[in-house]
Amino acid sequence: MADYFTLSEARLAAYSSGNFTSVNKRLEEAASAESWRTFDVFLSHSMQDAEAVLGIKSILEGQSLTVYVDWIVDRQLDRSKVSGKTADILRKRMEQCRRLIYVSSAKATVSKWMPWELGFFDGKKGEDAVAILPLVEHQGDSFPGQEYLELYAVVQKNTYSNGSRDVFVEKAGRHWQPLRTFGSANAWRIYGAG
Repeated sequence: MADYFTLSEARLAAYSSGNFTSVNKRLEEAASAESWRTFDVFLSHSMQDAEAVLGIKSILEGQSLTVYVDWIVDRQLDRSKVSGKTADILRKRMEQCRRLIYVSSAKATVSKWMPWELGFFDGKKGEDAVAILPLVEHQGDSFPGQEYLELYAVVQKNTYSNGSRDVFVEKAGRHWQPLRTFGSANAWRIYGAG
């Protein structure tokens, strides 16, 4: 059985990262980010999951990945309005990111932006540049997801043969890699191969 991140784990990570005081404080700290900066990960998510997203961002940063979250880096964006200007900024940001991680939650199913971001990114960089991070309510919950999400690799917690825990990206039950190497050339490993 897959071991996905829970909403409570993500929220706890946001608070235990040591630098979480409030969403507004994080916005102020990140507002000075350079417009030309590149990122390892574009984090596609529902704004309704904001608190959990801060935790996911912290977890990813703990894996030595740089993470783009639109409402942190580009505060001027209005996620409630679909506009050409917003789309242009998001396209530019996605081009500045090596990979996209799609935070799939119950709230993600109503997002207007997330499917668009996923489609744009897949079209630009291919399906190997995308991973789905299921965010479930309780430990042990399954992740049904929307059918088109089955095309992509999935982020989950797992255990190495030596017993140590880590976060992995798994593709179709055949290939895997540690999350920290997601997006590196030739990083996929085959299950059962030495």
